[in-house]
Amino acid sequence: MTSPKLANQQRKYLRSIGHGLKPVVTVAGNGLSESVIAEIERAISDHELIKVKLVVDDREARAAVIDEICRLCDTALVQTIGKVALIYRKNDTPNPRLSNILRG
Repeated sequence: MTSPKLANQQRKYLRSIGHGLKPVVTVAGNGLSESVIAEIERAISDHELIKVKLVVDDREARAAVIDEICRLCDTALVQTIGKVALIYRKNDTPNPRLSNILRG
């Protein structure tokens, strides 16, 4: 399973929507547990575009955790700034009240 690829124009549009979002999931330094993955799955299904905060000091370890999230949850990485990653996965039937894309 590979993460979906985004065109530059789509990535720019998603970054503009994601700018005002707050992180909805925090990943602690002890890595990805099943409950954290389940919470990311729930949030990405509801909102399509979410921020994930990573409490990991090492840059390489942080990149590895982001790659693992994208692989396990089949999401596309839009952007990383510091310890925050913006990820996206299209929902075929989004809820207009919850989807950050439809509300953005």
